[in-house]
Amino acid sequence: MTVAFLPVLLAGGNGTRLWPLSRTLMPKQFIRLAGTETMLQQTLGRLDGLSMEKPFIICNEEHRFIVAEQARQIGVQTQAILLEPFGRNTAPAVAMVAFEQVTQGNDPLMLVLPSDHRIEDVTAFQASVAEAAAAAEQGKLVTFGIVPGHAETGYGYIEAGQPLSAGEARAVKRFVEKPDKATAEEFLANGHFFWNSGMFLFRASRYLEELKAARPDIYDVCEQAAQNIAREFDFARIPKDIFHACPDESIDYAVMEPTAEAAMVPLDAGWSDLGSWTALWEVEEKDENNNVKIGDVVATDTRGAYIRAESRLVATIGLDDLVVVETKDAVLVADKSRVQDVKRLVEQIRRDERTEHHCHVRVFRPWGDYESIDDGARFQVKRITVKPGQKLSLQMHYHRAEHWIVVKGTALVECGDETTLLTENQSTFIPVGTKHRLTNPGKVALELIEVQSGSYLGEDDIIRFDDNYGRS
Repeated sequence: MTVAFLPVLLAGGNGTRLWPLSRTLMPKQFIRLAGTETMLQQTLGRLDGLSMEKPFIICNEEHRFIVAEQARQIGVQTQAILLEPFGRNTAPAVAMVAFEQVTQGNDPLMLVLPSDHRIEDVTAFQASVAEAAAAAEQGKLVTFGIVPGHAETGYGYIEAGQPLSAGEARAVKRFVEKPDKATAEEFLANGHFFWNSGMFLFRASRYLEELKAARPDIYDVCEQAAQNIAREFDFARIPKDIFHACPDESIDYAVMEPTAEAAMVPLDAGWSDLGSWTALWEVEEKDENNNVKIGDVVATDTRGAYIRAESRLVATIGLDDLVVVETKDAVLVADKSRVQDVKRLVEQIRRDERTEHHCHVRVFRPWGDYESIDDGARFQVKRITVKPGQKLSLQMHYHRAEHWIVVKGTALVECGDETTLLTENQSTFIPVGTKHRLTNPGKVALELIEVQSGSYLGEDDIIRFDDNYGRS
């Protein structure tokens, strides 16, 4: 393929539909759901073989280090990781990349892809991209319509019109909201209706032209915000004060529905958005009783179930068509026919002011991760892992003291005016109000146990004086 694409990966998300595995700080695109790589990594991987420029990845500010680390793990260099201060949906996000390109004198074919989809047949996917490129070269704004395998009520649909040329591209007759069961069955029988995939291909300039015509309010805010993007390391930050005024709108509503230049290319490549536990059950390998079992699972007299154990043995007896998902701090048990209600359950957890919707007990940071082990009225115990060569910020706490015990590797500890090198089975004490820093100077991961004690143990009790990762 001679056309060079600019991949634009959409990696935002709230982590509600696949709870408890997916959380606000770790939504599904960053999790290994099906296979050995995360959804984001699989999306980047299926671009291999296409002629493409370095990709843009758009994500929330709080996910930036996860994105950078997962791209690094598979050897992908990005043009930038574009950070949204808050979500404004896909139309503004893609406009920011388009403006960034056009202002530099570039006008690439932008291949816009959600980062949390599964595609089994990469060859078929790339062939459909080639078909879409031919239409996009003619000024069309192309979306990909999934060839439906059944009467699905959970997706929007695209009704295809007349063919545009000798290729597969067809005019878009209309977009249809999620139908009821009877309507979905009519669509399936009709043969001209396709699932709306949320994937697009168009010239950057053409997208901006159509956005300006249909939604000048979004266009104007994004144009101003693009002129004030701040670059920092691999990250590009969208200014909060400007972007705050941007309307929240999808590409479908803002551009694809109003334009007269929408086209569609059929895609039959084993696609799924993995938007529910039932969808995961459908794509995973099953045992002789039609069960999907992941992790340490013993299932007796159980059929048609999805059972996932993350940290301990999960045993079932006499279950049919259930979803059971275990993590260290939560367990979900649901009927497979009710998994769409998981989002409502997460909202209830949020309203109850719990924390299980927000993060796992293991939290990832650019320098490594930490895991909560135990906590009480005035204490908290964590297991901390620091990657080789990495260091935490120079910081101070007003309300807590900390004890550090090294269990593996070597720790360089700055505490006040003293610097100490600690090895396995050695420990140190960080008093309240003392500037301190932890560094792993070694070649292997540093693991230590941290015992916090004090009147307030929240993560926001931190004053940073110096940080390698641009955090304040």
